[in-house]
Amino acid sequence: MPPAGTVTTDSQIPDPQATDAQATDAKAAASAVARDPQALERLCADILDLLLPHRRASDPEVDATPADFPLQLEQLADFITAGDPILFTLPGFPCKSPNLAKVLSHLPDEGERLSLTFLNGLCEEIGKFYEPGAQILICSDGHIFGDLIHVPDDHIDQYSDELTAMIEREGLTHLSTFDLRAVLGDLPFDEKRARVHAQYAPTREELREQVMTDEETLRLYRGITRFLTEDTFGFEGTKSALQRDCRQRAYGVIQRSRAWGDLIAEQHPRSFRLSIHPQKVGVLKFGIRLLEAADAWMTPWHSSVLHRPDGEWELLRSADAEKIGRLVERNGRPSHYETS
Repeated sequence: MPPAGTVTTDSQIPDPQATDAQATDAKAAASAVARDPQALERLCADILDLLLPHRRASDPEVDATPADFPLQLEQLADFITAGDPILFTLPGFPCKSPNLAKVLSHLPDEGERLSLTFLNGLCEEIGKFYEPGAQILICSDGHIFGDLIHVPDDHIDQYSDELTAMIEREGLTHLSTFDLRAVLGDLPFDEKRARVHAQYAPTREELREQVMTDEETLRLYRGITRFLTEDTFGFEGTKSALQRDCRQRAYGVIQRSRAWGDLIAEQHPRSFRLSIHPQKVGVLKFGIRLLEAADAWMTPWHSSVLHRPDGEWELLRSADAEKIGRLVERNGRPSHYETS
């Protein structure tokens, strides 16, 4: 089978907004740091220290320090030694849940706006330590498993397009987006999904073995099964039949997610991999928490946001937020809930 495709120019990470002279000066400064092993080590640790308060952990009992992330420190050192902007890749922001008890609509709302602003802010903070700065490529994975989660491709397109428009409106210059539309030309989505799955996904047998032997994979499998069960409507069958259906689809979602991650790694082999799923210390993916939530698995696309009187924002199911807050609209669309 031919390669899964070539990313279009629009999906590439833009250079930092600086003149050629400024870029040269930044590279020179980074080169000076790179020549001092202790300064390089301190800078890498400083950057990880910015991320650690927002770590989405599957081992929250661990009081993690930068030294617990040797793979990430090595990746940061590679960028800094070259004097290049740090590239983070973040699979996520797929589409809204089809369960309207969780979300306000199928379009991005205040939850996505706050999350994107947070991510852009992290890049700005990194720029204060490291002048070439950082960029985050949001690799929207909705199309890769849209058929399995029963969300139509046109809803996923609308969500992704509004996400990109939101980034532009808010002036979030450190963020850019990439999705399945950027690869394999004009093939139908079903064909693209099939090709990416065939080239990159683990077999179901391999995945079943991991679910039985690896605690992290089992936790992921159970979490996705729960989401699929909550988000399934119009199922004609018993509750046990629904559970069986969702367990089977959960394997497919993980297969496609793994395939998407491998495609991203192939397109951007030199990147620091973020994840919206909880992760342990020392693994390749660094789990990142976008907004506060009681459930470690909750995301802006599985919930709504509630704005509290103290100014804090919290992710909640829409049905729960509605009980304690009033609905706020922006630009004629539901945005979030607010308590007085």
